[in-house]
Amino acid sequence: MMTAHHATPGLVDRLPRVRGRYDVLADLGKMTWFRVGGPAEVLFTPADAEDLAAFLKGRPEGVPVTVVGLGSNMLVRDGGVRGVVVHLGKAFSTIAVDGMTVRCGAAAVDAMVATAARDAGIAGLEFLAGIPGTVGGSLRMNAGAYEREIKDIFASATALDERGEIRKLSPADMGFTYRHTNVPEDWIFIGAEFTGVAGDRHEITARIKAIRSEREQSQPVQARTGGSTFANPPGVKAWALIDAAGCRGKVVGGAQVSPKHTNFLINTGTATAHDLESLGESVRKRVKENSNIDLVWEIRRVGLAKDSPDALTGSRKS
Repeated sequence: MMTAHHATPGLVDRLPRVRGRYDVLADLGKMTWFRVGGPAEVLFTPADAEDLAAFLKGRPEGVPVTVVGLGSNMLVRDGGVRGVVVHLGKAFSTIAVDGMTVRCGAAAVDAMVATAARDAGIAGLEFLAGIPGTVGGSLRMNAGAYEREIKDIFASATALDERGEIRKLSPADMGFTYRHTNVPEDWIFIGAEFTGVAGDRHEITARIKAIRSEREQSQPVQARTGGSTFANPPGVKAWALIDAAGCRGKVVGGAQVSPKHTNFLINTGTATAHDLESLGESVRKRVKENSNIDLVWEIRRVGLAKDSPDALTGSRKS
């Protein structure tokens, strides 16, 4: 943990007492798949849902809150993230099966949910094996892969609103559309229930293996990447537009458009968040010029640029 003098004076002292852990100027870069980015002014790892609720109830007015899950689809800018970054840990990663329903915490890894469903003979959740993230992030963006989306298996979710009050959410409450939900940005998902159908375990296992194999063959899964960079525009694949614009292998600093799958950006080893974001914006510009289509970022970008007057200093390289 780094010393607090780089952060807003007294922020951690103004936060409510919790049973979990506060870390000042915690390195967020090492928590993301890109392995880049500045620190969190304060990182909060709550002990459980009640601890998180108490924090939200007692949070001082005006202190921003950002949630980080597995960091697989997130780019933290080099100037770090002001306010409190909430990281949901082990207490939120439970997975339990009841009939054809899988109950899971928001920090449960999608691939592990797919495995639990398989072990219980529940079909329909296999696509989760192809999503490199956690349940909370998948709920927020209606994540999908292999022709399926979260909305197709969703039964209910539980969230804490900005005041720490528990909210139960139905499919109608979620307002699922492509890579989007209508749930307020400042609500924090803490759990969900997904429903499948009875299936043959051998067939489910084969489907999961096929998804994993296809993903390994078509995506740069061994690289420092952040999942799909841009959402697919209606009726067309983002990678095809990027390819047609001549961006395959394009480089900015230590960032590169994956030669294997053009909708993935890669940290080749020396990239900064600025390199990656600049490369992404360059790709968007080229696609707009070539196809007259505006690509929309699917990767969540958070924090401040390094040259921002409010940037946090003291960030460390992983």
